[in-house]
Amino acid sequence: MQTGQRVFVTGSSGFVGSAVVKELLDKGFGVNALVRGGNSPMDGVTAIAGDLFDLAALDGGMAGCDAVIHLVGIIAEKPSAGVTFERIHDQGTQAVVEAARRSGVTRYIHMSAMGSRPGAPSRYHQTKYAAERYVMGSGLDWTIFRPSMIHGPGGEFMRMEARMARKKAAPWLFMPYFGRGLLGTGGAGKLQPVFVGDVARAFVEAIGNPKAIGEVYPLAGSEVVTWPELHRIVALAVVGKRRWVMAIPAWKAKLLTRIVPGFLLPFNRDQVIMSGEDNVGEVAKFERDFEWRPVGISEAIGGYAKEL
Repeated sequence: MQTGQRVFVTGSSGFVGSAVVKELLDKGFGVNALVRGGNSPMDGVTAIAGDLFDLAALDGGMAGCDAVIHLVGIIAEKPSAGVTFERIHDQGTQAVVEAARRSGVTRYIHMSAMGSRPGAPSRYHQTKYAAERYVMGSGLDWTIFRPSMIHGPGGEFMRMEARMARKKAAPWLFMPYFGRGLLGTGGAGKLQPVFVGDVARAFVEAIGNPKAIGEVYPLAGSEVVTWPELHRIVALAVVGKRRWVMAIPAWKAKLLTRIVPGFLLPFNRDQVIMSGEDNVGEVAKFERDFEWRPVGISEAIGGYAKEL
């Protein structure tokens, strides 16, 4: 129990944020949650009305806190609303980091993404890496996590997978993935999905783990799968049988993102690019410093398939 310690959390109402807040409360932390509408995401949480660029909300919310967990991120942009990768990932992180420095909160835990690196082909990963660099130069006692694809019963991705497995979502007849080559049959990236409960546990345990200060951790489950294998694992868990899996050529999907209005497509260019990359990581350092190993997707989904 961490009685008396209080943590400021951004992104608290999201898929990962809800799991992190629950884990914090279960471990005895107090929680100040930055929320747009001002309503508490769950009982026992102090809601701080505002957003990443509301300096008064950030400063007031961090007052008296012992740590900051910054989770906010986006997978799709809405430029007309000022929601871009650069603004949310990079500039938003700068705002949170500077508020922590002003407030004297030195312990800072940051959500990045596996694949973030200099020269990444997707703007999503480019801006995630730019945010990492700012955190590293902040002077705070930081820890950065780079999760692989995060899965769990409350996530939109697994809800979509379940709908496709039940033939209740396009393309109905098969479960698609973006493949290389003219016909899409040249393969795609590999995945190492990580369970949302393990992500939440890692973030919360990092607060009091001195080994984690100044470290960047890839965070991934114990099982590496291909996209077709992932679809089949989900289908078996949800409907008890395999579904037909079929590739859509990545080049064709990218072309569609250029000529079809974004609101008409269930994917964007960055998602197509990222699906072609291996999203796997070496987690030995995490296992050494935290003394446990995240569970694989086949085992984890067996525990929540009925919730999908």
